[in-house]
Amino acid sequence: MTRAIVALALTFCSLSLMAAEPGAPKSIDELLAQTRAVRADEARANAARVQRFIDQLDQQQRLQAEAEAARAAEERRADRLSTEFDANERRLTELQQQLDAKAGHLGEMFGVVRQVAGDVSAVAMNSLVTVQYPQRQAPLTALANSTRLPSIEALETLWFEMLREMNESGKVARFQAPVVAPDGTRSTLDVLRAGSFNVVADDRFLSYLTGEQTLTTLAAQPERRFRRLAENLFEARDGMVETVIDPTRGSLLSVLVQTPGWREQVQAGGLVGYVILALGLFGLVIAGERFFALGAVDRRVRAQRQQLTQPTDDNPLGRVLNVYHRDPHTDHETLELRLDEAVLREIPALERRLPWLKILAAVAPLLGLLGTVTGMILTFQQITLFGTGDPKQMAGGISQALVTTVLGLVVAIPMVLLHSWLSGRSKDLVQVLEEESAGLIAENAERHRV
Repeated sequence: MTRAIVALALTFCSLSLMAAEPGAPKSIDELLAQTRAVRADEARANAARVQRFIDQLDQQQRLQAEAEAARAAEERRADRLSTEFDANERRLTELQQQLDAKAGHLGEMFGVVRQVAGDVSAVAMNSLVTVQYPQRQAPLTALANSTRLPSIEALETLWFEMLREMNESGKVARFQAPVVAPDGTRSTLDVLRAGSFNVVADDRFLSYLTGEQTLTTLAAQPERRFRRLAENLFEARDGMVETVIDPTRGSLLSVLVQTPGWREQVQAGGLVGYVILALGLFGLVIAGERFFALGAVDRRVRAQRQQLTQPTDDNPLGRVLNVYHRDPHTDHETLELRLDEAVLREIPALERRLPWLKILAAVAPLLGLLGTVTGMILTFQQITLFGTGDPKQMAGGISQALVTTVLGLVVAIPMVLLHSWLSGRSKDLVQVLEEESAGLIAENAERHRV
């Protein structure tokens, strides 16, 4: 009963809606016709959709077939290439065996050639001849590093470079080359190469930087006498010229320029060294003054001895003689006392400042010993702070000890000799005064006896 009522209500509602929409079927027959038309359209659309699906399936099957065919072709190509590779490997092995058989001992010979090329390349890298011919390094290095059989041209290049190295080692050559100054500036200069030992520009020695394959001016040049010889060689155009060469190709020259000069050695002595030198200079001034003073006195005394009857007061002998000539009639004892007094009055002037030389000769070694002790104290302090791992840390104290000792002896030995020499000259003059004084006393005594 309830279901019948609900069906009637729904039928009533649908009829009410169809009656309300425009174009809606007005009857059950129209509704059925429209329903059949809609179902026919849907059937046609579904048939078209199915056809499209069938077409797409056919296309995918065709593409799958083409891909499978391509894969099969590639697999056949891979099999063919693998077969060819194996054949080539076997052929290469056979050819290598044939090559080894035909080469025989040539393989060892070519190994020796590569070894010799490496040695010649190393020699050329460090040789000054390469500065003049920088292009010769590359083929030698390529031949030394090559794993293939060397060609005839490569063998001829190796032979030529070996011969050129020997030939150029005995030549003096002039050419232009880039030179790097100590401040980093680069310039092209005329240089002279003496064999494979030295390269100079004017009076300056140059060194060869193998890493950069360029010349550089030494920051510290050797002594002037060596540079003068280098300059003579650079300016010479023919003939024989005296010069210097470094047979170690730069090693001795680098050590020579690092050798400390006299200024550096004096500075190593420190304050004690300067004091010793000041005392030595002071002693030389005293010795010079005494040398000229005693020389002048000696000349005047010698002149006075030629004229004993005409004494003058400009020399010690004249002043002693005047004691006698002022009172020639005095008695013997009085004259002797007066002459002794006159001689004693002249002695201090003749021996003036000579004791200073003796004092300096004694003080200088003592100052050297003082410098030695302070230098060793400094050395032990460096060992305490930094250990003995670095000898350069101890070099300063040891240098001070040795330099002050040397300076003390250098000052003391000349002072001893100068003191002895000047004292001898002074004693000679005193002896002359005493001899002349004794002669006057004897003459006076003889006259009074008569």
